[in-house]
This record gives sequence, structure tokens and C-alpha cells, in this order.
Amino acid sequence: MKISPHYDVAIIGAGMSGLAAAIRLAHFGKKVAIFERHNAPGGLNSFYSLGGRKYDVGLHAMTNYVPPGVKGTPLVKLLRQLRIERDEFALCPQKRSRIAFPGCSLNFTNDFAVLDAEVAARFPAEHDGWRKLVGLVKTYDDVSLDLKPVSARQVVAEHLKDPLLTDMIFCPVMYYGSAQERDMEFGQFVIMFKALYLEGFARPFEGVRQVIRVLLEKLRAAGAERHMKCGVARIVEEQGRAARLVLDDGTEVTAGQVISSIGLPETLALCRSGFTPDTSGINPDLQAGALQSKESEQNIGALSFVETISVFKQPPASWGWGDDTIIFFNDSDRFEYARAKEQVDLRSGVICMPNNFDYGGRELPEGIFRVTCLASYGQWAHLPEEKYQADKKRWFAEIQGSARRFLPAVKDEVLAEGLITTDMFTPRTVKKFTGHLNGAIYGAPNKVRDGRTHLSNLFLCGTDQGFLGIVGAMLSGISMANYHVLQGKSGG
Repeated sequence: MKISPHYDVAIIGAGMSGLAAAIRLAHFGKKVAIFERHNAPGGLNSFYSLGGRKYDVGLHAMTNYVPPGVKGTPLVKLLRQLRIERDEFALCPQKRSRIAFPGCSLNFTNDFAVLDAEVAARFPAEHDGWRKLVGLVKTYDDVSLDLKPVSARQVVAEHLKDPLLTDMIFCPVMYYGSAQERDMEFGQFVIMFKALYLEGFARPFEGVRQVIRVLLEKLRAAGAERHMKCGVARIVEEQGRAARLVLDDGTEVTAGQVISSIGLPETLALCRSGFTPDTSGINPDLQAGALQSKESEQNIGALSFVETISVFKQPPASWGWGDDTIIFFNDSDRFEYARAKEQVDLRSGVICMPNNFDYGGRELPEGIFRVTCLASYGQWAHLPEEKYQADKKRWFAEIQGSARRFLPAVKDEVLAEGLITTDMFTPRTVKKFTGHLNGAIYGAPNKVRDGRTHLSNLFLCGTDQGFLGIVGAMLSGISMANYHVLQGKSGG
């Protein structure tokens, strides 16, 4: 492998944020290279092939969708900054989604008036407070890089008094972006509230592959380099700067500035004199208190998920499952968003049916049914292979059964007759392919909004910088590239 010895900017990780940062910098003539340990780009939002089929990873939907002509939104900003035509992403809007709790459901679409009317009808005593909360969300500067952390639960409690409505609003927002247990920073709540409720969901017909394909085309056209199966093993520090990157094969690379998209503790672990995250020897389920203390001190995320995928001969609509695109469900009196005490927490989760987007008359070739639930990394991480596979099989059936409670009843034999194949990932899978400690999908609980680290020329983008979702991840890469490189705000 031939690698140039010096770059203006080296980017660690070819996830959405890393790709976006590289494209943005290359547009302005910067000599940029991305270094990615795995063979597939996309990071937490990628795809894989199995049995001749391609499966999306991470993507249920792209949030922040707005129809053509709407200005001033994250999606519009993203397209402009990366010089992408709207049609290139080929986004198809959702039909309808639903929040399903015991005795109550709230429907929502890409038209916020639908959710507003649902809240008014089911929680009339809360509607004034709800409208004030919405007004606050609309005017809150959630993209400021120097926001002071504020509890979202506390702010929302000033407006909503009904615990059921509060939990229902938090459920999708947390499942789609919170790295904190039971609460989240209000700025992050605002980002996700806007992304899900005020804007909306969409999906390319071909799934996340379409988004990645467009980004790779822009990357090539802009002249940035991309080195796959070429991870960064170590960051060498000298005089408070990242002096060199040592790659997995021993090659050394230098760069004026380094942007890392792999996470805060994961990045610091690469630094010779930075701290080294260590959760070895601690069983998070036997010694939860000890691990929580260690993780809190080192800002390591603890929330991970399992996901089951079923592929059918026919679309879900054939069983009466054609109305909802995504269902956020909970069957407890109170919604508990926290690390699972067992391998999987069946009390809540997310159902995604990709067939139920509006593809303009086209139909996906097969039916797809995905269910996501909270899970415990510690109870999956070190299982012997035979036990691991057996537990996956057992939990697959339980997860599917739990989710189906929130859908029109269909006999097991009917589903079995149409079933083609299945797959499942666990927190162990997430750790293996992303490197995220604890398989933590959303990374560190406390985000670094300005992207700065202890080294003057090393910056974060992506999950641990704090912009959320696929659009948010790309905007994170753009923002950090703009702020620290193109505008020269690094001070280094």
C-alpha cells in the first residue's frame, strides 16, 4: 500500500461523519486521507451481504426529512455543504409511524400537525404545555458548540405533567439518539425532537447503500483519499500535538490536523499518553455499580442493542401490517431506557418495516421486518460460540413475539410459510465491527460539542461530538471541518 507521508488532514474512520468531513475539506483544496480499519464504509450506518442479500445496519430511516422547497433545515444545509443534489439521495418519505404504550397510541407522520392533533385529542389537559414545549424546541439553538448541559427531563417536566405523555415523547427520541440512561441533555433532546417530529422520516429505495454510494462518489470527485482495511493503531503525541499516526501495518503518517470519528474514549485510547479505557475483569451485570463508576469517570457509553431481521416472500401489508413504517413500543407502566439487566430487555423496542415507505409505486422485492431492543453487552460479550448461537436463537423468537403484540394478530404458521431467512446482531457484533466500547451505539454519555481533545490538533466528529442521526453525523463532520480547519478556530 502506497500512502503519502503527509496530509493537511487525516481522518480516522470512514463512517458518515468522517466521509462528510473529508468531502468538505477536499472541496477547499485540502490534502485529505481517511483511514478505516474495516472493509466497508458507513460505520454505524452501513450494510453487509449475507446469502446474496444486502442488509442495512443501523438505518431504520433517515431523520430530518423535509419535502422539496423547505429551507433552513439540517438536510438542506447538508446537501448544500457537500454539493449533493437532493435527487441523488432519492429519499422516499414514511407513510405513518406510531408510539404504542399500554392503552394509548400516538400516530405521527412527516406532517407535524398529525402528532399535534393526536396529543390534543388524547391529552387535552396537556395541550397548552405541549405547545409551549414545541415553541421552546423550535427556538432553541441546539447546534451551538458551547451549550451548557441541561437535563431534558427537568425542562420537559416544566411543560408536561402527565408521565404517560412524557414517556411517550421521550421513547422515540431516546431510542434514536440518547447515550444516557433515563435522561438526556436537552440540546440533544431538541435535535432529536426536531429530527423525528418536526421534520420526519425517509428512506432511499435501496437503503443506506444509496447514501454511502453518493458520499463515495463525492469523495472521489473531490480528490480525497480513502484507505480501507487500514486502521490507526496509535496516535503519537509530541509537545501537545498529534505528531504521527501509526497504522495497523506499522506505516507512519503525519498530518497537520487529525479528525477522529471513532468515539471519544476509543480515540483517547490510541494516544500514547492519553487515558486507556479499561473495563476488563468487571462483569457489568454482577458489578454494575463498579462499572458504572468506572465508565462515568472515563465517559464510556453503556447502552447497546440487539436487532432481529426477518425476510419474507410477501410484504408486511399482506398480513395487515401495512400502515406503520416504524413503531416505538413499550409495555411497562413507565418507560425505562437503561442498560438491560438480562441479555435483552423485552419491555420496549422499535419495529421497522422498510416496505412501508412511499416509494412512488415501486415495491421492495421482499418483505422485511426488523425489531430492535435494549441489550446488555456484558452478558453477550464473552459467551462461548455454541452458547452465543443458542442464546441468539432463543432471544430471536422472544423478541419477535414481543414486538408482534403491537401489530394485528397473524398465526405463526402463516408467518413461517412466508419466511425466507433471518439474521440477528448483538452488542458483541457492534463492538466487533465498530470498535465502540461496550457495543455502545450512541457512544459516550457526555458529548464534546466543540470536538476538542487534550491535543491541540486532534478533534472529534460524529457520535461523541453530539449531532445525532445520519444527517446529524454528516453535519458533525462538516461542522468540525469548518470550525477547526477551514475557519482556523482550533487555536493549535
